[in-house]
Amino acid sequence: MDEKHAVDLFGALSQETRLKIVRMLVVSGPDGMAAGAVAEAVGVSPSNVSFHLKELERVGMVTATRESRSIIYTAAYDHLADLIRFLMEDCCAGRPEICLPAVSVAECCVPAT
Repeated sequence: MDEKHAVDLFGALSQETRLKIVRMLVVSGPDGMAAGAVAEAVGVSPSNVSFHLKELERVGMVTATRESRSIIYTAAYDHLADLIRFLMEDCCAGRPEICLPAVSVAECCVPAT
């Protein structure tokens, strides 16, 4: 991951509603959530959540899949793991064992495809 992409991801996550959405989608797992359920869960209007989901999709933090009349949003675990690895790649003055737990968490959270 390059710095520009990391800045885009952090920029998208720096807004409170979008951060809530990503955290909720991470918890929901690979089944994801319908856009309406996301709106209800975070307490915003459907048009407002749609705006935030589009921004998260644009930077690659979520993926959208149409199922019948619903759009199901899922956290992009691979991008989240890449972001954690990006933060940790030059970790602790050459002592990567200090950051190993965080990197391990990033690796274990990427669902098998």
